[in-house]
Amino acid sequence: MIGFQNEIEAESAPELLFDLVQKTFGEEGWLQTELGMEYRPQQETMAREVVGAFNNDQPLLFEAGTGVGKSLAYLIPAILLAVHQKRQGIVATHTISLQEQIKDNDLKICRTLFKKVPELAVYAEFKVAFLVGKGNYLCSTRLDQAIAQKTELIPSDEQTELERIVKWSMETQVGIRQELMPPPSFDVWEWVNADSSACSKKHCDPKTCHYQKARARIRDAHLLIVNHSLLFSLLGSGKPEPKGRGILYPEDFVVLDEAHTVPAVATEHYGMGLSSYGVNRLLSFLYNPKRRKGLLKRHGTKGDCDLVIRVRNEADHFFRQVGNMFLEKRQIARIYKPDWLDPSLLPQLRGLIVRIKEIAIHLDDGPEKLVVEDHRDRLSDLHNGIKQFISQSFEDQVYWVERGGRGGKIIYLRSAPIDVSEYLKQSLFMQETGILLTSATLATGESMENFQKQVGAEKELAFQVTSPFDYQRNVQIFISQDAPAPNAKDGRQDLDYMENMILFSVEQMEGGTLVLFTNYYDLNQIARRIEPELENLGRPMFQQGRDYSRSELTREFAKAGNGVLLGTESFWAGVDVPGPSLSQVIITRLPFENPSHPVAEAKSDWIKEQGKSPFIELTLPDALIKFRQGMGRLIRKKDDKGIITILDSRIFTKQYGIQFLNTLPKRDYHKFSLSDRDWVFDHAHY
Repeated sequence: MIGFQNEIEAESAPELLFDLVQKTFGEEGWLQTELGMEYRPQQETMAREVVGAFNNDQPLLFEAGTGVGKSLAYLIPAILLAVHQKRQGIVATHTISLQEQIKDNDLKICRTLFKKVPELAVYAEFKVAFLVGKGNYLCSTRLDQAIAQKTELIPSDEQTELERIVKWSMETQVGIRQELMPPPSFDVWEWVNADSSACSKKHCDPKTCHYQKARARIRDAHLLIVNHSLLFSLLGSGKPEPKGRGILYPEDFVVLDEAHTVPAVATEHYGMGLSSYGVNRLLSFLYNPKRRKGLLKRHGTKGDCDLVIRVRNEADHFFRQVGNMFLEKRQIARIYKPDWLDPSLLPQLRGLIVRIKEIAIHLDDGPEKLVVEDHRDRLSDLHNGIKQFISQSFEDQVYWVERGGRGGKIIYLRSAPIDVSEYLKQSLFMQETGILLTSATLATGESMENFQKQVGAEKELAFQVTSPFDYQRNVQIFISQDAPAPNAKDGRQDLDYMENMILFSVEQMEGGTLVLFTNYYDLNQIARRIEPELENLGRPMFQQGRDYSRSELTREFAKAGNGVLLGTESFWAGVDVPGPSLSQVIITRLPFENPSHPVAEAKSDWIKEQGKSPFIELTLPDALIKFRQGMGRLIRKKDDKGIITILDSRIFTKQYGIQFLNTLPKRDYHKFSLSDRDWVFDHAHY
């Protein structure tokens, strides 16, 4: 594909930035001579294209295979441009692990390099800040309020938790709730966090309020690190709205790493979501009848508290109706037609909003009035959300309800755009600023056309470079040719096969094995079956959803050295365990998504209306990307070696199988059958 260097003359961009990038990434460049790093032509190509896109305020889609070193290929140009032009660069990632890699490794490499090279010394003091949601910060003003009003607002059994937060506030430097262990009570944290108009420059001391200090760091930073969820939450809410070029802030430019997840994350945040739990929490904040505490206990009358109780009863009735109508025998249900319910909740809710507005009018200006006004606005958002959901006022969205939480007691109302591409085009690609979408897996085959359609970037420049790793020498691939079809009537036969092949494959390997599933049912069934055998083999088993969080599970697996990690969904991507601790990846089934989810169903209907095949346009491309991500967990550094084992014979028996074969990191592979135990993994080249 044509790159910037072929498309435009170098003189049209500042020679300085291009020159510095070339001297950094080129052969015998500063990364080699000053830091002893390996020259990678793919990394050089990416860095040159990135600086061109940033400098010319153009979008760029760039697939960089594993091992290219894409983080440095965008971080160094981003820092140079941010410092040189006094603009902010925003780097958004999907996983915490990549954020940690950038913070703990990549940015340190950048700073070390800049300090060593005289020509880069002016950039060495670049500033970085992490952008997290406002509700994660402790606010000194709200903490003081909670302490002063604790007898009216906070139950006696929660006041010891408030004292713990006060003690922590005197020690913490950053003031985000993730620092406090064990995590703070949600009920108490709601009274002290910064997610309120009361937390502002007018009312908070910027020397003591952690959110105000964070805002100052953000204003001064050259580089902001954020996760996809918060980025699209802000974009979906329409806040902030930069004037002129920029995505979040004026004059900014943006990197979206792990960009293969962008369509799914954006779909979630450009829709609507509310729950019975959230409604109950909001009303309890106003007045909790069991504890006889709350905002209206302090600022309202007994009649106001009684009004909250009536609204709560109507809300309980509303969500009970939703459950009875749609969720008696299933966990999730799409709502096809508008005006499916005439809720008496809305007029009661409107009455409460009017009353809180009256209370706010009579309060003196200050933090307390702002808190009351905030909750008036939240109730208005709730009222409008329920009204919109019932009327289905946005025709381009799909609406559904589902059960969740412990025991399925929480009922959710959700909506999402059927096609998120137009939303992304408006919020990302039409903002006249540089934007990079990058990942190891954006293409299906040799084309990014499908991904470009998904994100509204059909006309934008797309570029691919392959991995520098030697997969031909370092990887073996084994594919089952007799695995039972997943839809076979005898589901036990399928599980029996998985059990036997996973145990056999694990026995062949000395290092660790990652087993990837497409659903929790198979994962849990196989875990129950193989754990005793793994214990006999002296192989520790790590099961997603059982003992550890995702990041803890990955760390424990890496430390074990010869463990077996069973994972689904999020474990197909973002797992980075170099070395022999991950020597084998077993893919139990080709990763086709469940087409029965309301969003997938609505997208399928939409594609059919255009006379196209949902399988060809949606299901297959998504599965190919996920398949590539899963295989990419194996080789994480140049000297890694290992085996990919695929337990799905559809790769040979179905017409689409050739497309999966074409995504393998090497063209030669071994077929095997369970009935033929003469075959073994070849370790000779290890």
